Amino acid sequence: MRPVIVLLPGVYESWLFLEPAAALLNTAGWRVFSVPGLGFNVKPIPESAGLLAEELARLQQQGVSSCIFLAHSKGGLIGKRAMLDAHQTHGGMAVLGMVAIGTPFSGSEYARYMPTPSLRHFSPMDKVLLSLQEQTILNSKVVSIYPEFDPHIPAGSALTGALNVQVPVSGHFRTLSQAAVLDEVVAAVRTFERESAG
Repeated sequence: MRPVIVLLPGVYESWLFLEPAAALLNTAGWRVFSVPGLGFNVKPIPESAGLLAEELARLQQQGVSSCIFLAHSKGGLIGKRAMLDAHQTHGGMAVLGMVAIGTPFSGSEYARYMPTPSLRHFSPMDKVLLSLQEQTILNSKVVSIYPEFDPHIPAGSALTGALNVQVPVSGHFRTLSQAAVLDEVVAAVRTFERESAG
């Protein structure tokens, strides 16, 4: 059975922000699922990772054995936390990898100016973010796709040990519908699937 795609949107986003990539992948034969418990994704990263784990358990009960995360922005941080948690417990569904678009793996220097805690969590000095940076054991299972210029993440989204793919587009949200980004998403998903089969 093919792995399913699990959508992890960014803060203040629903899964619909990832619809262009989701529709493309679904047309190509992958089943795509959201995580309803995330809502508009304002909860702390560890709590959101727990909600993701619960959704994966439900999918596993329905016969799904493996998945690939497709994430945007904060979704990539949630996905990495969930991957680490699953690795440490040695149980649950097999997560073959994560395709992360515009994820602030090293935070954003603008976060300290934000009015709400849900945005200030992206500070480069945030304890959760620093903890995620220190844990690199699964970074090789991440493909980080990011634009040449992201006004929300000026330092970029490169992740040490990951496959980092910079695409010739600009923006943080509009990149989710750009052909260059969508092509890289499909290529990354195909690679994760091929490697798991081989």
